[in-house]
Amino acid sequence: MSLTVTPRHPALGAEVRGLDLRRPMDAATRQAVIDAWMNHLVLVFPDQPISDEEHVAFTRQLGEPEVFLQTSLDLRSDRVKEIFLVSNVDKHDRLMTPAEPSQKQLSSARQWHTDSSYLPTPSVGSLLHGIEISRTGGLTQFINMYMVWDELPDALRRQVEGRRARHDFGMMSRLVGSPAPSGAERAALPPVWHPLVRRHPVSGRTSLYISSIYNDAIEGMEDGAARRLIEELSEFAAQPQYMYRHAWEPHDVLMWDNRYTVHAVTPHDPAERRVMHRTTIVGREPVVAA
Repeated sequence: MSLTVTPRHPALGAEVRGLDLRRPMDAATRQAVIDAWMNHLVLVFPDQPISDEEHVAFTRQLGEPEVFLQTSLDLRSDRVKEIFLVSNVDKHDRLMTPAEPSQKQLSSARQWHTDSSYLPTPSVGSLLHGIEISRTGGLTQFINMYMVWDELPDALRRQVEGRRARHDFGMMSRLVGSPAPSGAERAALPPVWHPLVRRHPVSGRTSLYISSIYNDAIEGMEDGAARRLIEELSEFAAQPQYMYRHAWEPHDVLMWDNRYTVHAVTPHDPAERRVMHRTTIVGREPVVAA
């Protein structure tokens, strides 16, 4: 099968055609997908009406799918445990309100973050299937953190080099007012520390590594100063030259590298249904400082 890879933005993002995600990849096709992924960081597979089972099967060709450890907010599919529900429609097909606990937690995705950075070995990447999309917003934005690091001002570089940031799953609930993790969830997801500057295990390149919805502390800084620095770094990163903004079409599937991108969703009308299903690829190695 011949793949066509067309860049969507100079910084990151490419459209891939010539692949049916419902079918297994041969070795050459799998390597071509991985090469495109490493080159462009975010891949867009248009018009892929896959089932949840096919979504997980495709993910499994790239790595082990993660099972989300939080169980208290019904954000994990009952039917296919590897599917994380990024949706404002519940299992009874009821449109949920922004005040409901799961929607409060999902609202944290409007801030720049990378998935599962709160784990000792953070995820490799994620795959998101747009089943019902928003036309009033709901764009998913991605930032190339290689480029951000390359162009980070010296004053900011000096503050992050050689330091680690704490990634705490519970920080998300403190930011948006969603229910705090249960005792069991806290025990399963204790805070972890990762370098603020990391090296990619495949490309060898250096990038900034932050996740603003989880970062609540930085080594050697008092907490208020640490949060201000995370906000300043996020603000610098969120410049158009580093960013691809994806406007969804039905059954787009997006795949991104969680190690060297951050992402955020734009607001949309909460009266409009938005149903997205995500898989996440389990991390293979700890974060290595650059």
